[in-house]
Amino acid sequence: MYTDQSCDSYKDNLMQDEATNETDLFVDVQKFSLEEEMERVVLQQPLSDRRQSRSGSTIFSNDHFTAVLQLQASRNGSHSELASLNTSISGDRDGADEGEAFEPEFRRVTIVHPVPAKDGGSRLADIAGTPEDAARLAEMLIDALELRQRYMQVSQQPFFGTTGRFLSALNGQNTPQRHPPHRQRKRSIEETAKEKRTRKESAFECPFVPVLQCDLEMVDGVFQVYMHDVSDPTVRIKKDYLTYDRDSYLRDFAKIYRITIDGPLKSHCYRQLSYLQNKFSLHCNLNENREISAQKNTPHRDFYNIRKVDTHVHASSCMNQKHLLRFIKKTMKTSPGDLVHIDPFTSQPMTLDQVFKSLNLTTYELSVDTLDVHADRNAFHRFDKFNAKYNPIGQSLLRDIFVRSDNYIHGRYFAQILKEVMFDLEESKYQNAELRLSIFGCNMEEWDRLAEWATKYKVYSDNVRWLIQLPRLYDIYKAKGKLDNFGEILENFFRPLFEVTKAPPTHPELHGFLQHVVGFDSVDDESKPEHIGFYVDAPPPQNWTMTENPSYSYYLYYMYANMVTLNAFRKERGLNTFVLRPHCGEAGHVQHLIAGFLLADSIAHGLLLRKVPALQYLYYLSQIGISMSPLSNNSLFLSYHRQPLPDYFARGLNVSLSTDDPLHFHFTKEPLVEEYSIAAPIWKLSSTDLCELAKNSVLQSGFSHELKCSWLGPNYLEEGVPGNDISRNNVPDIRVAYRHETLLDELTTLLAALPSWRRTSAN
Repeated sequence: MYTDQSCDSYKDNLMQDEATNETDLFVDVQKFSLEEEMERVVLQQPLSDRRQSRSGSTIFSNDHFTAVLQLQASRNGSHSELASLNTSISGDRDGADEGEAFEPEFRRVTIVHPVPAKDGGSRLADIAGTPEDAARLAEMLIDALELRQRYMQVSQQPFFGTTGRFLSALNGQNTPQRHPPHRQRKRSIEETAKEKRTRKESAFECPFVPVLQCDLEMVDGVFQVYMHDVSDPTVRIKKDYLTYDRDSYLRDFAKIYRITIDGPLKSHCYRQLSYLQNKFSLHCNLNENREISAQKNTPHRDFYNIRKVDTHVHASSCMNQKHLLRFIKKTMKTSPGDLVHIDPFTSQPMTLDQVFKSLNLTTYELSVDTLDVHADRNAFHRFDKFNAKYNPIGQSLLRDIFVRSDNYIHGRYFAQILKEVMFDLEESKYQNAELRLSIFGCNMEEWDRLAEWATKYKVYSDNVRWLIQLPRLYDIYKAKGKLDNFGEILENFFRPLFEVTKAPPTHPELHGFLQHVVGFDSVDDESKPEHIGFYVDAPPPQNWTMTENPSYSYYLYYMYANMVTLNAFRKERGLNTFVLRPHCGEAGHVQHLIAGFLLADSIAHGLLLRKVPALQYLYYLSQIGISMSPLSNNSLFLSYHRQPLPDYFARGLNVSLSTDDPLHFHFTKEPLVEEYSIAAPIWKLSSTDLCELAKNSVLQSGFSHELKCSWLGPNYLEEGVPGNDISRNNVPDIRVAYRHETLLDELTTLLAALPSWRRTSAN
């Protein structure tokens, strides 16, 4: 590993040796692999010419690539093919490279090959052993990336742009159009429109789309849309939405599983992850002062006044314990006569005062210790005890009264305390949250009741968006006789969504509420054993009548499959679509992470990735969002000093910080800042690191494109430095350039290792 400055002496010696015989140089080059030839050309360039282009990596700039192609052309005539491929990857800039204005000056770290390999192997071959082994590893990784890309495209979920362009170019497709293609100059905050604030009184008002005459039917656990033939209304025509059937998913799942357990690939990915981590450490040693200087030269912005999003927090525990205690005391003093509960013995309504008298409690006796909602050391690896902490004073009755939306008082107290939390977020201005609400799938009225609750009490804030979580509790409902089969959960969860898409006037409150819902979540204790796996012979949902709970992958696939049809239906109707962002990899089997890789836009937790280097490397190449909650994991599954977040972050994975359950794990009024403030000194995170984590949280979130333009800059969708605006997010261009160049290097290394037929098979 060399830096630009440390290469001077070696470069001079090398150029002197090669200058003695230009003919020998040409002959020797023919023995090199594509990547090694590129590196040799780089070493022959003056240091001033070896600067990073914003459209390529440190080594593989367009000029260097062209020089190599001229040498390659006389050998195998592949000039046009490789040139076309390089143009697709680098992007067509329609003219001269304008990256000079956005090209940060910093000390880059590159790998050079002073002695060419005798077998003509690539950089990947140096690790894998032979070019054939390198090609096999590269093909496995690219096959996995292509699988994820297809699953994301089918479900209307985003796929990371840089990796997507790489795969498109590899397959000979046209480079996707990006808007704008490049940034002429950095636009000031004053030049862009201010973010629009929504009036809470009209937050859930939106126009209806026309009612569509169609039939909705669940077939093998997945909803289908049938249109009526115009000439013969008795004839139904199935809407042919592109999707993945169960057999295809199981086949792809097995393929990814085989890839992740491949021995040579595991070794390669482990080495690459270690290299990325060490490279980041060296980058910080060389450039930390420059990054700090760039932040100091940015007026107004610092960590406290950049946007942050709590991308994983549950609504029923989004307040801290002191806040809940104050709210309970205030309610007991101001509204003791409210009828809040039906006595199960007398069937008579009970007032709030009567409820507390039955518990032998007064407002004076209540304290944080009495409330007993904070997770202590006894909750470690005991999810049952953790769930019990949702009950204030150990009473499920108080949980039902204060932190549920569907109760005797129609969730009035829950709405009030949520609005107080939202007010605190609005006061802080720069903190936002994506709160999770539960739909259990026990009956079809749940969606309408939830939407009516939100609309009635105006539970809305510009700083908040909603995710809807489906708890994996089929076995409990089956044991209680509430459900006959698993298909009923899917029917109850998805049918109201299809019906409101078909005919919004039939569910007006739900239609308005869904405008602020960004996605779905699957949640429960992942450490529970899965006695029945998801195999080809597994019964379909309507035939799953056994008392055993389906596996994690079974739940996730059927949520994904129904969401695919729902998103296609809603997009066709001009309505917003949803993403899948499940709890994944917190505990249990590592196969959960394979399901997340194929089906999810992003995941929460991801702790088990530390045990699967091949899958972790794929998550890096795909830049899948991982919302991590160190304080939560410290209390439940993994002590703080063993948390993988700093390793993930150093390696370049797309990680962000979140709170999970402030009621159980946090003490302050700003739990998200509390997460950052604890992580920073323990893991020695710099200001640049904190701002990068905050920027990741905004990118992972489901807030609108217009808001993200206001928070991150109008060009935030651009790759690399052109998409960065330090005046908005306080992340230096140096850090963004490093991340982008490093990812391009990894992708280009895969390209160099592929056999020539793989690069040109699609042309």
